[in-house]
Amino acid sequence: MTPHELVAVLEKHERWLKNKSGGARANLTMANMEGANLSGVDLTQGKLSGANLSHCDLTNANLSNADLFAAHLTKADLSGCNLYRADLRGARMRGAKMKRAILKEADLRGGALLYGGGSPNGGGKGLDFVRSDLTGSDFDDASLNNANLSGADLTDVSMNGADCEGALLTGATLMRASMKSCNLARADLRGSNLSGVNLQGAVLRDANLTGALLAGANLRNADLQGAKLEGADLTGADTTGANLARSAENFSVQIQQALHNHYTWINTNGSMGARADLAGADMSHIDLSGVNLSGANLKRANLNGAKMRESLLIMCDISEADLSGADFTGAILDGANLRGANLEGARLDGAGIGWVDIKGPDGRPTGRLWAANLTGSRLTGASCVRTNLRGATLADCDFSNANLTGAILSDANIRDARFTGANLAGASLPPPPDPDDD
Repeated sequence: MTPHELVAVLEKHERWLKNKSGGARANLTMANMEGANLSGVDLTQGKLSGANLSHCDLTNANLSNADLFAAHLTKADLSGCNLYRADLRGARMRGAKMKRAILKEADLRGGALLYGGGSPNGGGKGLDFVRSDLTGSDFDDASLNNANLSGADLTDVSMNGADCEGALLTGATLMRASMKSCNLARADLRGSNLSGVNLQGAVLRDANLTGALLAGANLRNADLQGAKLEGADLTGADTTGANLARSAENFSVQIQQALHNHYTWINTNGSMGARADLAGADMSHIDLSGVNLSGANLKRANLNGAKMRESLLIMCDISEADLSGADFTGAILDGANLRGANLEGARLDGAGIGWVDIKGPDGRPTGRLWAANLTGSRLTGASCVRTNLRGATLADCDFSNANLTGAILSDANIRDARFTGANLAGASLPPPPDPDDD
């Protein structure tokens, strides 16, 4: 298409948009406009299916409601372009610049193309399904609210600061994408591949990540409150500071059944149900706030980042468990076995981890005290503000850089415990152990 022909089409389209005589809707289907300068043009509702717009300058252009089905936009500059409700199914946008572009309610799914005699299989006419290719595109600060990107290839894209609230990304490939501070609230990411994606500081509130692959993803300080994570693979993901809570319904049937049976066992004083045996179970980021798991076996369980606020874990076996980053604020762990547990960065503010009075068969106190055992556990960087550790066995514990402001450690065994860099302001400590006392 010559420049003069293109100008004529644009002039008629402008008249058509204004309902003036002599106007005609732009029909640039399959047109070759590679490298053309279309900055600021108004092609609202234009027909551009299959058009070659590779390397075109479409900055600040208006392509709202345009038909760009299977269009070639490879390395095109669409910065600030309005693509509201545009049909971009099957479009090729590899390496395109989309900074601050508006793609609200745009359709970027794959599309089926009708091909003729030269079909890929050497046959006659047929359909060829083309996946939308947005590999390496720049969507920084773009608006993609409620856009449909189901099944799209977004490998290595940059979507930092993009607004993707309510977007459909089911089955999309987002491997190694940079999505820092991206808004994905209520987005549908079921079955998507987010391996190695950078979602630092991203908002994923109420997002559906069922079956999503998040292996090696960066989720530092991300907000995943209310997100659905059933079957999601978080292997190797960095969730430091993330607001990530998974309800029991997001875990295996075996874990759900064990928890249900334990609640029954607790509520019927052991006449029904069964004590939970969840030794070695992977329950990372589970939300069990306020739950009574007293007496449960959680030995070597993965409870990294778990929410256990105000839960009851009296006489639990949590030895050698991974409790790093877990929140035990206000929880009661009296008499619990935490020997060798990893509590690095955990929150234990106001928690009770002291001794418990053993009861006899008749339910009456025997006068025998059973102390919580934290021998060899790691609490480096943990927050233990006003934590009650009275009478606990803290031998060989590492409290390096922990906050023990106002903590109660009286009557505790702190032999060989390390408090390097710990904040002990207002803490109640036992007298130092006698080095000659074996």
